[in-house]
Amino acid sequence: MQIPRFMIAAPASGSGKTLITCGILNLLKRRGLKIASFKCGPDFIDPMFHTRVLGTKSRNLDTFFTDEKTTRALLAKNAADCDLAVMEGVMGYFDGIGLDSSRAGASDLAQITDTPVFLIIPAKGVSRSVLPMIKGFLDFQEKPCIKGLILNRVSPMLYPRMKEMIENEVDVPVVGYVPVVNECALESRHLGLLMPDEIASLQDKLDLLADHLEKSLDVNLMLSIAQTAPEITDCLPAAEKRKPVRIGLARDEAFCFFYEDNLQLMREMGAELVEFSPIHDAHLPEDLDGLWLHGGYPELYGKELAENVTMREEIRAAVSCGLPLLAECGGFLYLHSELKDSDGNIWPMAGVIPEKAFYTGRLQRFGYMTMSDGTYFGEEIGPVRSHEFHYYDSEDPGDTFLAKKPSGNRSWRAVRSGPSMHIGFPHLYFYANPKLAGVFLDTAEKFRKRRMGETL
Repeated sequence: MQIPRFMIAAPASGSGKTLITCGILNLLKRRGLKIASFKCGPDFIDPMFHTRVLGTKSRNLDTFFTDEKTTRALLAKNAADCDLAVMEGVMGYFDGIGLDSSRAGASDLAQITDTPVFLIIPAKGVSRSVLPMIKGFLDFQEKPCIKGLILNRVSPMLYPRMKEMIENEVDVPVVGYVPVVNECALESRHLGLLMPDEIASLQDKLDLLADHLEKSLDVNLMLSIAQTAPEITDCLPAAEKRKPVRIGLARDEAFCFFYEDNLQLMREMGAELVEFSPIHDAHLPEDLDGLWLHGGYPELYGKELAENVTMREEIRAAVSCGLPLLAECGGFLYLHSELKDSDGNIWPMAGVIPEKAFYTGRLQRFGYMTMSDGTYFGEEIGPVRSHEFHYYDSEDPGDTFLAKKPSGNRSWRAVRSGPSMHIGFPHLYFYANPKLAGVFLDTAEKFRKRRMGETL
């Protein structure tokens, strides 16, 4: 499959990748192009901004979670009906799983997918000093993927001379610049950017940025470079179908961190995902065969979650009756007896587990890990790669699995898991081990048969 594509990357976090990527997506959408957008790595929030711009579901591509063939196949699957694929890098371009490796970083994804990269160069307050930075990045490439440069925070008057200076020294073209547009800044909180719906006049900001980029970027050159990407021949095997089951999917302001590929895979395997809100709905959906609670920001909605007493009681009762339960991070926090937030407020939660959850003030067990030495819904499925990112902790986060960092020797016990339950802080990406989705749905089917009085 021929997929024109490019990646927006930068030397470091905080370089404006998300804002610039969204501005470019907006600009391309104005041109009538159908775009598939992707975020490198496990981030949940940045794809929401892509979705806000495009009106479609953005996807993640993560080379720690998936092998090279699966990564390319996911790119091909999700961009199959589009004119162009645009990826946003993660952290600094060569940053990966540790100080000793670029694996799972933006450069790794670019090399595995043969994607041309446009590197954002912070250029405010410098002139010739950008040259050693640029040359260093170009010389450090194991496989030359950087095909263009974007100068960030440069004045229109200075840009032509900067472009000439750089192109006299290196063989990679400068494809444009981003002027200083303070009105387009995006605010952040402890887990990253504020959610798109929390930013006042977000679309106005992105429209203003696109107006500027229309004048400052050579979009035709960028599209021409995107066309040089080689075709992708990898494809995913067909999903293994199960009998239909109804899975309650918590989705609202508090539970909003999703990998769209997880949802799609579950549907392809036969699940009907029935969305409900633990904040706004008084009752669980009827006739559920399983319950799925994702991460998000329950700590910001402690009062609202606590006040929905009937929902908390119904979830506790349903799980006590054996309803299969899959929960991660924020969903795991909600299952505790109570949650103590960063202001010291204590909110009663669902009470599925008796322990308390609480704010710690710092990241806990942050980053990638591989979980082994345990079972999922009572089944051995092999190691599962996952990810943690949370400022909250539990009096008992579980000890079913051995979680080990991919770099260094750090390890710890994690997750509470049993025949009908898998709950804990790690975020799960099913393509890291698709058997996980299968055992969850198999457990849900067994519960459905018991609920319907059928013979197992």
